[in-house]
Amino acid sequence: MAYVTAGRGREGAPSPGLRAGAAYDGGTESIAAARALARTFLDQIRARGVRVAARTSSEAQLVVSELVTNACKYAPGPCALSLEVRGPMVEITLWDSEPALPMARAAEPGRIGQHGLEIVFALCDGFDVQREPVGKRITVRLPLRPRGAW
Repeated sequence: MAYVTAGRGREGAPSPGLRAGAAYDGGTESIAAARALARTFLDQIRARGVRVAARTSSEAQLVVSELVTNACKYAPGPCALSLEVRGPMVEITLWDSEPALPMARAAEPGRIGQHGLEIVFALCDGFDVQREPVGKRITVRLPLRPRGAW
């Protein structure tokens, strides 16, 4: 299930307050569906006149893919994804049912796999994790127009 809405943002600011979200069952097909939602959302806000760098679209899809992959691997059950334009940023939030907080591992070039959080940290301007009554909520922010993108 996915939704895209336009209206006021969380702070009540009239610009542009664009949001999208979906709930997934936690199966591996959720990863591709979440990437598609991110791509579609950024295409839709671009069509509404919001300037979005092509690089931001690619990076947002990669970040969403890494977050949802981790949820599918480590959290039993469903997860929920939301994307929202907040000023010059796109905020990506993922809720999953696992209460354990994610831990980034030290960089090891020879390690195969488990580089997801390293990728997310490298691409995002912010990373917040909050425990919820059930599970946790991870929120990251990507600039819509990265430096040097235009």
